Amino acid sequence: MAQRKRAVKTEPNYFQLHPADLRKLLALALARGGDFADIFLEYRTSLSILMEEDIIKESSENVTLGLGLRVIRKDRTGYAYTNDLSEEKLKSVALTASAIASARTARKLPLPFRNLRPEKDVSRARLVASSRPLQEKIRLVERAYRSALNHNQDIKKVQVAYGESLQHIKILNSEGLLVEDKRPMVKLVVMALAEKNGRRESGFCGGGGRVGLEYFNRELTPETIGQEAAREACLLLEAVDPPAGEMPVVLSPGHSGVLIHEAVGHLLEADFIRKKTSVLWNKLGKRVGSEQLNIYDDPTRPGFRGSYNFDDEGSRPQKTLLVEKGVVRGFLQDLLSARLMKKEPTGHGRREDFSCWPLPRMANTYIDRGEYDPEEIIRSVRKGFYVSRLSGGQVEDSGQFTFSVTLGYLIEDGRLGRPVRQATLIGTNLDILRKVEMVGSDLEFGWQTGTCSKEGQDVPVADGCPTMKISGMTVGGLR
Repeated sequence: MAQRKRAVKTEPNYFQLHPADLRKLLALALARGGDFADIFLEYRTSLSILMEEDIIKESSENVTLGLGLRVIRKDRTGYAYTNDLSEEKLKSVALTASAIASARTARKLPLPFRNLRPEKDVSRARLVASSRPLQEKIRLVERAYRSALNHNQDIKKVQVAYGESLQHIKILNSEGLLVEDKRPMVKLVVMALAEKNGRRESGFCGGGGRVGLEYFNRELTPETIGQEAAREACLLLEAVDPPAGEMPVVLSPGHSGVLIHEAVGHLLEADFIRKKTSVLWNKLGKRVGSEQLNIYDDPTRPGFRGSYNFDDEGSRPQKTLLVEKGVVRGFLQDLLSARLMKKEPTGHGRREDFSCWPLPRMANTYIDRGEYDPEEIIRSVRKGFYVSRLSGGQVEDSGQFTFSVTLGYLIEDGRLGRPVRQATLIGTNLDILRKVEMVGSDLEFGWQTGTCSKEGQDVPVADGCPTMKISGMTVGGLR
């Protein structure tokens, strides 16, 4: 009996452009003497839902389609983009991007394309959100909303936001690279407002990543997200004002990773290194922190918000060791910085969308686990401050930073005491790296909701750390 052939499901051709035509476009872009050219094609669908005041307040769907073309000549970059994929417009884009090159140099021709396949798929989406009915997503939002609102009589207002996207990309360059990939993303976040005796406080929680809707049933339910946001808001109603002055600080696992992201991660992005605007530009191979510090950036972690199969230049990402036992060992490289610094790219060239050129960016940045028991770390502090959740901060070029602590606790005689609201952490990055005294064995990552901004571009990221003790930091109040 003849066997039936299984039908092979193929992705639609969203761009309607043949590789031969795109190779001609690269040749046109190089005609004035560019060293390198690449094309980034993007088709993205997205959906957002907002619920507050007991109703679905907003729901919107968007479709994005476009092409960006880059030409590199030595250390200069020409870039142009369009959402009109007609032949005339694409030629105009190629000529615009090529304007940074000089026609006096020999013309390069693009090499024939070779299709590069991913080694593994970092996505963990079984039920890809874009393939599921709208009502299923609305039910998730309503479950989170009710869970937060019913947590406590002090909860007066709840806002729930759901977002999803599915990005299809195609990258081609003059060295013959051709990459295609599909990137799902989903996020569900809750903000709860509590009020008591004329005082108001808010709590936040969320989750998601490169996962499907099954994530919200198996790993982090809408009920858990809603309850945690409401619990934080109610807890802050009882919180005291922060202490002030220099004292030992213990960072909680997971959520405190944002401090490492902001205070250290950006300093290790290769464009800041080669331009010598980072305080670490001349520190490769030199000690900058405690021997207990091991810092990585890993875009290959399955399901994480900052993960991808290829970066936005078509490079395969690598788990990159940045700091080993306090010594700087590497930087986050995109293609341009790697060429100029004569290094290998690490797969950290990222862009917000087709209208932006790629920059060296973090993905999933974290301090690796250490040897200390978390309870031992807390017991080692007689009087100090425990950081439960950070909400972000500012870092100057000089390395001076200020971080906002949404929720903290006093440490009194080796135990967590009263909750503390609205504190700040003040210091300099190199000073803090040297003052890391104990690193715990409990590595965790924060909520998969983070976005990093750089030069006007936003990209999804994640960060993490174990429990850590810093021997001394300046703690202050916001009020």
